[in-house]
Amino acid sequence: MAYTVGQVARLAGVTVRTLHHYDEIGLLSSSGRSGTGYRRYDDADLERLQHIRYYRELGFPLEEIAAILGDPASGPTAHLRRQHELLTVRIKRLQEMVTAIEFAMEASKMNIQLTPEERFEVFGDVDPDAHAEEAERRWGGSEAYRESNRRVSRYTKEDWLRIKAENEDWGRRIVALMSSGAPADSPEAMELAEEHRQLISRSFYECSYEIHTGLADMYLADERFTAHYEAIAPGLTAYLSEAIHANAISRA
Repeated sequence: MAYTVGQVARLAGVTVRTLHHYDEIGLLSSSGRSGTGYRRYDDADLERLQHIRYYRELGFPLEEIAAILGDPASGPTAHLRRQHELLTVRIKRLQEMVTAIEFAMEASKMNIQLTPEERFEVFGDVDPDAHAEEAERRWGGSEAYRESNRRVSRYTKEDWLRIKAENEDWGRRIVALMSSGAPADSPEAMELAEEHRQLISRSFYECSYEIHTGLADMYLADERFTAHYEAIAPGLTAYLSEAIHANAISRA
């Protein structure tokens, strides 16, 4: 059975523009064309799109998905098995967090004092304060680091609340855009990447495009930074990183 691009978009919950983008980059091309030249997708195309959507939900960038799906040694069953394993690990971690929170809620309600071990065992070896040490180790000698320290030292509670609100608003909008299926290199995504850069510049230090792309790479390479964006929405780390690079290239 053949499907039009509009039908596929509705079935898969993506935009027509996204399907066109996948075609342009060679990630998903329709198997046929109608007599008038319109794209026609078959069941094999839909199966490939299903895998693309699974991998995107898991946070894989488009380039990596193309490489994975292009591996002749990995058939449909192997992809499903890999996706199942990755999701199972994520579900297990989230369930552990839910259980820990429920335990803390019940203890609070019953006025039971938790031990230090009980309070923090769910977090394992992840130390959020290590970000500060890491920042000083990486950039302590830079003007950006010194400027950030100067600004932060003067911030009041109201300043921090404003910064928090601005970042949360930005987070809601980029998650909504990502969920809509808009490509990470779409004008809308690049505009939000630019806003991300400007938020950093306005609140902490002058964030050049070179620094911004360096941050984007670090978000993917450092699991602590990855966890921050994945906590906002699964897949956001890769989406934001891709959007930051696309934005920097478009403004070069």
